[in-house]
Amino acid sequence: MSIFQLNDTHVFPDPVLAEDNGLLAVGGDLSVERLLSAYSKGIFPWYSEGEPPLWWFTDPRLVIFPHEFKVSKRLARTLRNTDFRITFNTDFERIINTCASIRTDKGEGTWISKDMKEAYIRLHHAGHAHSVECWLNGDLAGGLYGVSLGHVFFGESMFTRISNGSKAALVALVDLLKQKGVKLIDCQMTTNHLQRFGAREINGTEFRRLLHLHVPFSRFQKDEDNDNENR
Repeated sequence: MSIFQLNDTHVFPDPVLAEDNGLLAVGGDLSVERLLSAYSKGIFPWYSEGEPPLWWFTDPRLVIFPHEFKVSKRLARTLRNTDFRITFNTDFERIINTCASIRTDKGEGTWISKDMKEAYIRLHHAGHAHSVECWLNGDLAGGLYGVSLGHVFFGESMFTRISNGSKAALVALVDLLKQKGVKLIDCQMTTNHLQRFGAREINGTEFRRLLHLHVPFSRFQKDEDNDNENR
């Protein structure tokens, strides 16, 4: 199967056409409009510095249903006894920069390139990308960021500098999302760490069905219909 080459429209191929590894398309840009179109279909960019944008739809998909979220008794006790302070959207740029640098400082690779950081900062300013900051004694202990559309939160990356910092941020995020009526958290890739919190895999068909239920597709579908008519 050949990989789809994106053009200057924001139209993506049907996610069912993704390769077995999840790769769906290549090219295009990281504009706010394209990112919103992608996320509304469960598609996300993931590529290394120097490559053209690569767009993915992984199947199966790891997700958290907020009502299934689990916090162990040990972690709950630790969080109660640690003076963590949680903030939301107070320093998005610092969070995304730290998510990248904490890996490169260890000599590891990161997909959070300069272009990706700039793109998600634009998405943050547009009101769609959000951060959670965890502080301890005035120092940044951990954090995470992701994208919110409708009643779905798409998690992107997290880090910890002080033990349990990212866990505290995640627990606080899920509590907030429950209050806001969010129905689904997309974790993208399967990890044992997230499965311990109750994350589980669902197949791509079920994931797409849930997106149709909980993400407002109307504006994106309208834009794509216009794009198709103007081809």
